[in-house]
Amino acid sequence: MDEFTIICSCEEITLGEIETAIQSGAHTFDDIKRLTRCGMGPCQAKICSSMVRQVISQSLDKPLGKVKLPRMRMPLKLTRIGVLAGKETSSSVISVFGESASKEGVNHEKSI
Repeated sequence: MDEFTIICSCEEITLGEIETAIQSGAHTFDDIKRLTRCGMGPCQAKICSSMVRQVISQSLDKPLGKVKLPRMRMPLKLTRIGVLAGKETSSSVISVFGESASKEGVNHEKSI
């Protein structure tokens, strides 16, 4: 692989960018993620995590087993503030967009 090989296809992060992040002090996948956005695409690091860990292992001369896995976080979704305050019961995205669309004179059926 050369420095232009794409490691994270979702965010189009190259091997060179990952190596630069490591030279800048990144020692974990999460460090690299913060510096490059690697692993923040739609697949949430399911595809690139093993390759990034291998690069970290080789660059830092660390056994692969000592390189931590990326920290997984729950996916986010749009939540209405009224739901958080306990005043509303529905926090679905459909109801949020349906309400704003109907305010503009467009009627949407609330399904689901």
